[in-house]
Amino acid sequence: MAIKYEKLIPRFLEYVKQNTRSDEYSNTVPSTERQTEFLKRLAEELMEIGMKDVKIRKVDSYLTAELPSNLDKDVPVLGLISHVDTADFNSENIKPKIVENYDGKSVIKLDEAGKYTLDPTVFPSLKNYGGQTLITTSGDTLLGSDDKSGVAEIITTMEYLINHPEIKHGKIKIGLGPDEEIGTGAKKFDVKDFGADFAYTVDGGPVGQLEFETFSAAGLKVHITGKDVHPSGAKGIMVNSMLIANEFQSMLPADEVPEKTEGREGFFLLCDEQGTIDHTDMSYIIRDFERDGLESRKNKVTEIVKKLNDKYGADTVKIDMADQYYNMYEIMKDHMDVVKIAEQAMKNLGIEPDEAPVRGGTDGSTISFMGLPTPNLFAGGENMHGRFEYVAEESMEKACDVILEIIKLNNEK
Repeated sequence: MAIKYEKLIPRFLEYVKQNTRSDEYSNTVPSTERQTEFLKRLAEELMEIGMKDVKIRKVDSYLTAELPSNLDKDVPVLGLISHVDTADFNSENIKPKIVENYDGKSVIKLDEAGKYTLDPTVFPSLKNYGGQTLITTSGDTLLGSDDKSGVAEIITTMEYLINHPEIKHGKIKIGLGPDEEIGTGAKKFDVKDFGADFAYTVDGGPVGQLEFETFSAAGLKVHITGKDVHPSGAKGIMVNSMLIANEFQSMLPADEVPEKTEGREGFFLLCDEQGTIDHTDMSYIIRDFERDGLESRKNKVTEIVKKLNDKYGADTVKIDMADQYYNMYEIMKDHMDVVKIAEQAMKNLGIEPDEAPVRGGTDGSTISFMGLPTPNLFAGGENMHGRFEYVAEESMEKACDVILEIIKLNNEK
């Protein structure tokens, strides 16, 4: 008999209505006060449902809590991790919409005017959800399934275990953190204080995703200084920083962008550009599955900067470039037992694991390199980070089922 998690969807719908967008230009941790407020609210909820040792750690702003073991033997301590921030898309006044018993073929109108739609001819994944209940956006915001689905699933599963003490389990640690979307959230994660032997981020996409290989990643900010004078006397004097920005972009490989790559192909992505004649700032992310490939891409950027400065003058183009995370497979290849538990849990539930390399990253990448092997489980969302995001109620329920099954399998160790 399938478990009915009565509070799962109401909890998720309430969570997504609170704006917790992170800010890559902030120097605080968390990067936005709204994340702090949400974490405080979650801390109160965790205490209310009966979790122990609930605290928000000053060093990394992670909200952690413990569900003590009810076994009469020792088993490895399991960690479950997700993030509370959402991506850089409008996150204010989110109004989730519910589409019950979707037929798998109809076009879903998001806004009243029908300007934005979920069309199966554009988003073929919709065809997988016939007969299910979908939660979508209203067209003008993202949804926040990444990763409030994971947050809701972890907390709901903990509440279920607390309310059903007949289900045996070892000690479970949960961690709900900030700023994953800007690549800084887990940089100060305290593995020793967390106290888990192995962990999973619940931060993946559709049902079945089990990810233990990610991109290696770097962030790049480009600062271009021009010279602004009146156009009437500009010849030989004016330097238009926006045109140099265009030149910088044109010197990157034109086909190595997300919209023209797939599988194990890396890319450069221009995420933001703000400019005037006098000054232009550009923000990029750089991705490659191989560490050597990432270094090659970074070297390409350095070469372009040199050429432009040779052409326009020293310090015309300056950059800030730093690694964000590395392919977790470098660590996970030596801890495949953690992957095997998740594989078996899914198979026990009739779910076929999808272990394709993820064209992205999770906090699990950073945390794995800190010594805690942390692959990524599906949370259910589709089309993350924008107005076309959606998640199925049934997918979220299956994520809870998988977490419970992992817990049961851990009892056998």
